[in-house]
Amino acid sequence: MKRAILFSITLVLCALIAVGCCPCRQRAKLAKPLVGTEWQLLQIMGREVTAEGDSFTLLFHDNGTVTGAGACNRLTATYSTTTSRALKIENLGSTRRYCPNFEAENAYYDMLESVTHYEMDADNMLLLSNGTLVAIMHARTAAN
Repeated sequence: MKRAILFSITLVLCALIAVGCCPCRQRAKLAKPLVGTEWQLLQIMGREVTAEGDSFTLLFHDNGTVTGAGACNRLTATYSTTTSRALKIENLGSTRRYCPNFEAENAYYDMLESVTHYEMDADNMLLLSNGTLVAIMHARTAAN
């Protein structure tokens, strides 16, 4: 009987240690906040993006606005979120400089306006449109 109780206690302790060390929890602790983090596009519609400098970025502000850049134009918009990570980006406007990567910039803007939710995965933000992954953005460091 004592052996069974000791075994049960050991099993419970092992389970608690395993849950506490879960990589999922570690990744959640590493998640960057939506607001105040500068995000740079890594992938759109399943295709990798080579973003240089300040291209294809977003910065969410606590006043409900988002700013950033496309391929060569600056953007501004409004956004709203919920506690269930719903995200709506609206009223998107941009400067109108000519840029050779105009198609990619338009695809970026269209994608942003289609977003319905977001998920955090460590220092990546996954943007979803009605459950479909449409983009992956990465938290930029001060050195970028």
